[in-house]
Amino acid sequence: MRKILILLTLALILSPSCRETRKDVVLGDERMEEYLPLFKGKRVAILSNQSGIVGDVVDGKPYRREINAETVDEPFLPFGSDRLGPHLLDVLLEKGVDVAAVFSPEHGFRGLADPGELVGDDRDAKTGVPVISLYKGGKMEISREVLDSFDILVADLQDVGLRYYTYYITLQDAMAICAENGKEVVVLDRPNPNGFYVEGDILEERYYSSIGSIPVPTVHGMTLGELALMMNGEGWLRDGLKCSLTVIPCLGYSHKTLYSLILPPSPNLKTMRSVYLYSTTCFFAGTIVSEGRGTQFPFEVYGHPDMTGQPFHFTPESIPGASRPRFMGKECHGKDLRPIPLDTLLSRGIDFVPVIDSYRNLGIGDAFFGIDDLGDHFELLTGTRRVREMIENAGEEESPAALSARIKDGWKDEVDAFKALRKKYLLYEE
Repeated sequence: MRKILILLTLALILSPSCRETRKDVVLGDERMEEYLPLFKGKRVAILSNQSGIVGDVVDGKPYRREINAETVDEPFLPFGSDRLGPHLLDVLLEKGVDVAAVFSPEHGFRGLADPGELVGDDRDAKTGVPVISLYKGGKMEISREVLDSFDILVADLQDVGLRYYTYYITLQDAMAICAENGKEVVVLDRPNPNGFYVEGDILEERYYSSIGSIPVPTVHGMTLGELALMMNGEGWLRDGLKCSLTVIPCLGYSHKTLYSLILPPSPNLKTMRSVYLYSTTCFFAGTIVSEGRGTQFPFEVYGHPDMTGQPFHFTPESIPGASRPRFMGKECHGKDLRPIPLDTLLSRGIDFVPVIDSYRNLGIGDAFFGIDDLGDHFELLTGTRRVREMIENAGEEESPAALSARIKDGWKDEVDAFKALRKKYLLYEE
């Protein structure tokens, strides 16, 4: 009989504040006494990427940076930096674990591939372990040879808590394959840097896609471990399958915690500011406006060559992680969101004002939401048609801020219902 083993932690410290910065968080992958015994006599496959640095160790100690007005804009360390501690792959091999394969999500094991870029299989240069990409387009498939090579899949991925951030979808598909083939799944949990709030429309089933596959709000406020428990418990794996799932929780973490990442979780999230702004500026990926890919500050700016009355400008270029950015080599006019104060950034949540401002500035109507093959990409991101319709149908007399607030009022009831549903899967204090 398949069962879910939930390892709960009692080491959560409450705070009366809405958010807190904590320096004593212990990551799931640090708690080896909890998960190494599960691997004894078993063959292991790892689902991870560049983020799987055990304990987020930098310069020989866990990196617990306080988030403030300066650090929110500091660039993350580059993958491969000699300041970083060992990867989970290296640690497991050092501990004598039989690691049969590594699976990688979108952007590849090194985290350098462009968004949506299909990544081939390889071998890890350091260890020689096969690296198998699970992001190849279409239905996920794992060969029988590879399936027969492992007993347990262990996942260690840094998520950022947005429904259109694809790592949970890779985990969801892998969990279903493991359920079909009698494989166990172990998730080594990590903090959600956007775990302190829940906002957005619930994804409608007609908009399920490769960037959204479960009925949750845009910002779900759950860690990847909690989300795995919810996907398993609610029957959200393919065909209602359920896998044998163990989650190793973090210690010293609550959903009020502001946790600073050490590495880019994906190529175009380069600072904590971009991680916080992602719930606002990623919607531009479903419009004709650039969200700053091809610059050193993606998701922190936006613009278009035809915008008027905007003093800020930038020119996208081909760079690693954005080899073919929109408007490459063309000057875009728009706005720089980097001056927004940190407290405002944290309290604002999803903000449709940038999209509304851009829509009105360009004055091209419905064409704003479609270019080349985008089609209904905006709906795939928002999860519903109503946001686009409200933006298109609003009168010019309604300010962008008022319209944004009205859009957000429309999801209150369903967000409340979701928060009630998720309670049984939460591992950490809200």
